[in-house]
Amino acid sequence: MRLADLRSDLVILACAISAGIHGALVPSHFDEGTGPGLGFAAATVALTGIVVWLTWRPASFPAVLTAATTLAGLLVSYGLAITSGVPVLHPHPEPLDGLALATKAIEVVGLLAATSLLRRRVAITHARPKGALS
Repeated sequence: MRLADLRSDLVILACAISAGIHGALVPSHFDEGTGPGLGFAAATVALTGIVVWLTWRPASFPAVLTAATTLAGLLVSYGLAITSGVPVLHPHPEPLDGLALATKAIEVVGLLAATSLLRRRVAITHARPKGALS
């Protein structure tokens, strides 16, 4: 197994775990309000779509870019949710939660793997062929 394959698998695994956790929390977030419920439902659908896309096309630059952007967005959203709240979706700050922190740690691993794949792809794309004039 190549290192790039392992990184791709890490992105898929991180998105799948995050999708499962977000999906399991949809009902309790709908109990808090429509905004939080819809936010968690949207995260679940987006992450599930990314898992399917990356499973179908693991080396797809757009899929990896979408995964990185989505994971980064979830991390930023949680940062806002615990500090100032998220307007419309979750206007009041929420307390730190162990499950949320574990989920964010998994998402960070996925984000690091995705950005590593993106950097590698960009480096390969911009590499000069041997013997090219500089």
